Amino acid sequence: MLAPSRGKALERAISGAAVTLPGFLVPAFQAPSRRQFSSTRSASSKLGRTPISIPPGVDITIGELVAKKDPTTYLRIPKRTITVSGPLGKLDLVIPHFITVHKDEAARKAVLTVEDRDLKQQKEMWGTTWAYLTRYIMGVSEGHTAILRLVGVGYRASIEERPKKAQYPGQKFVCLKLGFTHPVEEPVPLGMKASTPQPTRILLEGIDREQVMSFAAEIRKWRRPEPYKGKGIFVNDETIKLKQKKIK
Repeated sequence: MLAPSRGKALERAISGAAVTLPGFLVPAFQAPSRRQFSSTRSASSKLGRTPISIPPGVDITIGELVAKKDPTTYLRIPKRTITVSGPLGKLDLVIPHFITVHKDEAARKAVLTVEDRDLKQQKEMWGTTWAYLTRYIMGVSEGHTAILRLVGVGYRASIEERPKKAQYPGQKFVCLKLGFTHPVEEPVPLGMKASTPQPTRILLEGIDREQVMSFAAEIRKWRRPEPYKGKGIFVNDETIKLKQKKIK
């Protein structure tokens, strides 16, 4: 049996009479609103649609579509090769068939476009191709560098020649003393330069940024920075947060 006050309130609700609710209960009794989806068209890639400036002395050659075997799907997919040449060298960039490069000789700019801006794969490759082409242009005109810092007692680096181990004439090796029983020797890849301004500094130079950073990672793997004493090989502005020593 309901209480008299509750019973009257229930009768008024059933009969359709208006019932005033306290302000803090109003949101709980409101009907949930439907989620509104945007009907606007998806935006294009901000990087991909940005024009690329071509500095003086740099030339871009756009090749024709050629069917090449894809290493992942093993299918013959048409692709285009772009050759970027400059004062420091030449690099080749392979791009998908749905990306077109428009070069303006008068304004010294290049603009990338895709066939369908709504497809996810094409939008992704649009910005990726723009980034690769920008790095290639910077590489053949100014070059890319990486500075490695050797932090540790007795850590030293030097550039020496090893004629018996050289893979090409004039190849040099980065010789590292990192506390092992033997020195570590890393061959410098073709097209790169390595120097040691200081015994604890290594300067790597090259036109391909991917090659420069990959070689820096090969050197760094011998002594990765450790968080207790802060020793190791640091690349560029790399830092590490020190931990407290374990106390037993």
